[in-house]
Amino acid sequence: MALNQRLDLRGQQTQTITPQLQQAIEMLQMTNLELAALVEKELEQNPLLERADGGEEILPADNLQALAEDPRAGAFADDDAPPIPSPQDDEHHAEPATTPDSVEAAAGNTDIDADSPLDTNFENHWDAAADSGLGNLADWQSRGGGDPYGEWDGNGDNAAAANLSLRDHVLAQIAIDIQDPADRIIASFLVEGLDDAGYWRGDPHDVASALECAPERVTLALLRLQQLDPPGVFARNLAECLQLQLREKNRLDPWMQKLLQNLDLLGAHKIPELQKLIGCGNDELREMIAEIRTLNPKPGEPFASNRAETLLPDIFLRVQKGGGWQVELNQDTLPRVLVNNRYFAQIKNQAQQGEAKKYLSEKFQAANFLVKAMHQRAQTIVKVASAIVQQQEAFFNYGVEYLRPLVRREIAAEIGMHESTISRVAMGKYMATPRGIFELRYFFTAGIASADGRMTHSSESVRHRIKALIDKEPPHQPLSDDKLVTVLRAEGIDVARRTVAKYREQLQIPSSSDRRRLAQSKA
Repeated sequence: MALNQRLDLRGQQTQTITPQLQQAIEMLQMTNLELAALVEKELEQNPLLERADGGEEILPADNLQALAEDPRAGAFADDDAPPIPSPQDDEHHAEPATTPDSVEAAAGNTDIDADSPLDTNFENHWDAAADSGLGNLADWQSRGGGDPYGEWDGNGDNAAAANLSLRDHVLAQIAIDIQDPADRIIASFLVEGLDDAGYWRGDPHDVASALECAPERVTLALLRLQQLDPPGVFARNLAECLQLQLREKNRLDPWMQKLLQNLDLLGAHKIPELQKLIGCGNDELREMIAEIRTLNPKPGEPFASNRAETLLPDIFLRVQKGGGWQVELNQDTLPRVLVNNRYFAQIKNQAQQGEAKKYLSEKFQAANFLVKAMHQRAQTIVKVASAIVQQQEAFFNYGVEYLRPLVRREIAAEIGMHESTISRVAMGKYMATPRGIFELRYFFTAGIASADGRMTHSSESVRHRIKALIDKEPPHQPLSDDKLVTVLRAEGIDVARRTVAKYREQLQIPSSSDRRRLAQSKA
């Protein structure tokens, strides 16, 4: 076979993703905190960017009007509100009218081309072993810790109220209670193995190997740490955690020890088997179980809750005076930046050639693109949220039972964007509504067919109905999954038994047999 060379011309369309476009797409799926961090970085690197005055309106009037004229974003009027619908009535998803004068958005001060390419489809660690300066409370205070408790009475509640972490709370006790320097180093090393619940997750042999000491000394240090506040801290499992708390109360008798050794039976509510193993009477067992319930299975949780961050919504949904809903962007959480055109004009004439001119041009383009990308991000979030409100208006009016099935493809078709863009917007964005704060992803749910085949129910509304039925069931006659299927089908919801079981498990509801045993144990 002969080999020949040939030159052909072939046309081909390709899509090139520039670094700026990639940044704009990443900004779309960022949370407001992540966006603020990005803006801070750009402010440090770009001299042509400056913070906008907090009292300024971020979007100029012409951009607000352009956004308001979009019939798929903004506020929704509802002058002729329909009566409260039936969950089986398919007519309750009426299309609300649009009022083009109450949309508020934020970020940016330049117009965005309607054909913007953003809619694109493509898929202080501390070394405890090296720090031995934890010898006393003065050392702790000299490193900026101050008085870690104020007036500490040895109670962990005061430490939690002082907004201390569990790690700081334990380290302060180690600084006071453990005098031997080597033991303090081992104890400080063990602190790094604490999880948020207060359990120690580690292996004494690994710690001994890292510190080059005997494993027995590590074990002794761990046992000593288990005597610290809060009771139960540094336990290695649930039984040990409860045991430490009972020992603190001087209630760790032989019967209680046998109960702790058979917590699996207690969790399964197998009371007769548990009573037989322990060898106690029914009344004594009930008293021990009642005392177990007073203990804290997660002693470190009060400290972890102090570090929980407040959830700030990206969107506000408010009821309008004339009826309907108004969608607004939360401007308080958005960074405000502008391009300093006056400074650019001053230095442009001084940079006529060479690297200075190239640098100035790049920074000016980058600043303009950042502002435009922030503006378009704001517009896109408002459009997606507004379309969701249109589709789920019955939910906001009447509750979770009226949450309809919704997929991202429907919202993408309504606002003229790609489905991947909807996914990016819905990720990590929250909307504050009169019914609570919900992530935008919450409103996208699968559908379950009705018994008559005409209408579908959202999976979330079916889960809510299952929980409501179980909450109302007689304690000693719980509803089985088969019975739940029968009740739901009588209400027009065609659902399989395995689906009911899956939804029940997602709600963390035990089976009917477990619920029956639990009711008997409380009787």
